[in-house]
Amino acid sequence: MNIGIIGAGHIGSALAVRLTSLGHSVYIANSRGPETLTDLAQKTGATPMPAREAARHGEIIVVTIPLKSIPDLPKDLFEGVSAEVPIIDTSNYYPLLRDGQLPELETSDLTESEWVQQHLGRPVLKVFNNIFAAHLENNGQPAGTPGRIALLVAGDDATTKQKAMALVEELGFDAVDGGSLHESWRQQPGSPLYCTDLPAAEVQQHLASLGTQRTPEQHAQFLANQEASEKQLQAQGVKL
Repeated sequence: MNIGIIGAGHIGSALAVRLTSLGHSVYIANSRGPETLTDLAQKTGATPMPAREAARHGEIIVVTIPLKSIPDLPKDLFEGVSAEVPIIDTSNYYPLLRDGQLPELETSDLTESEWVQQHLGRPVLKVFNNIFAAHLENNGQPAGTPGRIALLVAGDDATTKQKAMALVEELGFDAVDGGSLHESWRQQPGSPLYCTDLPAAEVQQHLASLGTQRTPEQHAQFLANQEASEKQLQAQGVKL
C-alpha cells in the first residue's frame, strides 16, 4: 500500500519505520522540504517528497504535525485526493509546551480533531495520538498476545474507519472503535486512555465509564490533568 505521511516528527518517523518494515511504500513530507529528510529516508526507507506530492501518493494519509501548524498547511493539499482515502489526524493540544492558547478548544465542545477537520476541509480520523512514539515503533505484538496494546480509532465514516483499523491491527495493536469524531475527546490528553497502553478490554471499560457526551466537569478535569502533565514535562525540560 502507498501511504503518505505529512510530518516527520516523532510519530511520523515511528510510523515510517514500521510501515516500510511491513512492506508498504511510504512517502513523507515536512515543512522544510524533502532535501532535509535525507537522514530520515536512510533510517526508515521512506521516500521524501513535498507535502502535496506525498498526499497525492497516499492510499492512506497521516497528518502528524503540531496542532498550531495545521492552519499553515497548503490549502490545496488534498486537491485531487479521492474522498475514499482515509486521512488520519494524530494531533494533540499542548498549550504550554508548544501550541499556545487555542480558545476554541478550551471554551467550546469542539474536539481537537474536529478543529483539524474544519481547517483541512476534509473528514479526518483520530488515530495514533494516544501512544508514545517509541511504543508505536517497538511495542506492537501479534494478534492474540496477552496484554496487547489497544489503540482507538475515532471517526464518522465507517469505510475509512475500517481501513484505518486494519492498519492499526497490521502494526501490532488491537484496534478499538472510538466512536464518532465528536467522541474523540475520550482519547485526548488528560483522559485515562491517553498514553496508558491498555489492552482492549480495559479500553472498552473506560469508554463505557466515560460515556459519549462530554460533560463540562469532564472537560474541565481533562484540561486540568493536561496542564498538570505539561507543567511536569516543562519542569523536566521536555520539548515536543
